[in-house]
Amino acid sequence: MTSQRTVEAAQRRIALVVAYEGTQYAGFQLQADVPTIQGELERAFNRLTGERARVRGASRTDSGAHAICQVVDLTTGATHGTNVVAAAMNHYLPSDIRVLMASDVPEAFHARRSATRRDYRYSIANRPVPSPLLRRTHHEEPTPLDLDAMRMATHSLLGIRDFRQIATAHPADQSAVRQVFRWDVKRQSDDPDVIAIDCAANGFLRHQIRRANAVLVEIGKGRLPIHAVADTLAGRTQQLHNIPTLPAKGLCLRSVHYPEFNHLLKVASYHETN
Repeated sequence: MTSQRTVEAAQRRIALVVAYEGTQYAGFQLQADVPTIQGELERAFNRLTGERARVRGASRTDSGAHAICQVVDLTTGATHGTNVVAAAMNHYLPSDIRVLMASDVPEAFHARRSATRRDYRYSIANRPVPSPLLRRTHHEEPTPLDLDAMRMATHSLLGIRDFRQIATAHPADQSAVRQVFRWDVKRQSDDPDVIAIDCAANGFLRHQIRRANAVLVEIGKGRLPIHAVADTLAGRTQQLHNIPTLPAKGLCLRSVHYPEFNHLLKVASYHETN
């Protein structure tokens, strides 16, 4: 005899690779009464499936920051193919957020916890007259910067270090130790007036990149010595408190790495590109 019970759809986990221009959003993480990237993604998925799925992100990007390769995941009972999920969500999403691809992933996948590395770029338009085309995505700095001095200072940011002194309100009961793989300063080959600061780590503290780069910019201006970064991390100076945190608009999440799952996500690796 055929069972009369309604069989619930099996739950599955889907990962999305997402790009966005974050100017209009109060960061990635869901907040009440303000637009966020997480909120828009959840709203679009709800319109597609009728489900209220919770989206988990690889990185909680700051208010006004951007991404060309954010990774998120969610659990759903919907049976739509992944190509349909990506296309339909883009239909419902605002034009400054796009799902680049969707993929089925194992239940063990976690967008944040499974990631072993995150790559960011901070972009500075270093020219006397601001560019109207870069005003949403680059920090504008009219003072010429000494890139050699900035590069030398980045050596103090590499390796396994405690970044508590450079983070914003990091909880006292949580570790502030992170492993930094890369912190490079270079001029863009196609636009020498644009400076790119590329950094990669297993994770970053709140405002860590923007505050560290603020010290580097002051070093580049000649206002601080090269050892100011090392002094700040060691708590030997209060100078950081007098330096404004660089604006979020110059920050972009470029890549997230998953050694166990990259073959499923086909996540593009941007950390070696120009």
